[in-house]
Amino acid sequence: MRIFGKGRHRPSASWRQATDRAFTLIGDGRYEDAGALLTRAADLEPWLSESWFNLALLHKFRHDWEQARAAGLRAVALLDRDTGAPDWWNVGIAATALQDWPLARRAWQEYGLRVPGGAAASGPPAGMDLGSAAVRLSPEGEAEVVWGRRLDPARIEVLSIPLPSSGRRWGEVVLHDGVPHGERTTATGHSFPVFDEIELWAPSPVPTWVVLLEAASEEDRDALEALAADAGFAAEDWSSSVRLLCRMCSESRMAAVEGDGEHLDPHDHSEPGQPGPLGHRTDGQLWVPERECGVAAPAPLVRGLLDGWVADSPDSRDWRDLEEVC
Repeated sequence: MRIFGKGRHRPSASWRQATDRAFTLIGDGRYEDAGALLTRAADLEPWLSESWFNLALLHKFRHDWEQARAAGLRAVALLDRDTGAPDWWNVGIAATALQDWPLARRAWQEYGLRVPGGAAASGPPAGMDLGSAAVRLSPEGEAEVVWGRRLDPARIEVLSIPLPSSGRRWGEVVLHDGVPHGERTTATGHSFPVFDEIELWAPSPVPTWVVLLEAASEEDRDALEALAADAGFAAEDWSSSVRLLCRMCSESRMAAVEGDGEHLDPHDHSEPGQPGPLGHRTDGQLWVPERECGVAAPAPLVRGLLDGWVADSPDSRDWRDLEEVC
């Protein structure tokens, strides 16, 4: 994280000392004290792009996007290379947070990414075709990794139904950092990066509900998820989809699913045999009818959705204890 000059000349010892001490303070969460030192470093070496890059990084940590944009622009003005500089990526994040779309487009283009319409087009950079990724919500709190769709290099739309402890909802758009922390791999061998959330960018009006299902089979459970998706919303079997991971496991290369048969994931730190999100395995049984399910749907729709699911197969389905949780 410590950035030192490598270009036109070596920065002074005072610059190095101030910068080194500042990043130690940042690691301790002492942003104000770090800011004073990085400002002093920029006064000492104002012609170094690293001076302004470090200040832009600090302002990003503080979510002070106006200052992050200003410092970032000073950093890129002093760059001695054409493309690929992380300075431009930080400018892109700050511009996205501020919805400064011309600057965001220019930043991604200057970094070396293909931006449909170029920097001159209006509106957010759509059509970059970045695919799916995972995002770690509340990385400094009760972190939770969920799946999403990348809208551009700095935003992900959440497509999983987050647990209520994250404070996030299905369909929300979160601003995320540029360096992945971990990967998730699928059964087909594809790997997807895990980005850390910076902050909520666009809230979702759709509430999250938790409900206990009686589903005689996986097909019954799948039918509810399909019914919710057909209605334009979502349902997710938390009893199967949630794993408890330590921080080291979460930030490593992880399989997105546990596998087939009786294979037990060595990275899963939940307790088998307990219903709900604290244990998605059962001791010796392949399927337990009682499932804890998250549902993302408007209040006027959610009961009708569940009743319709039961009506399609009343002998094998039921629900109870519906509660809005986020």
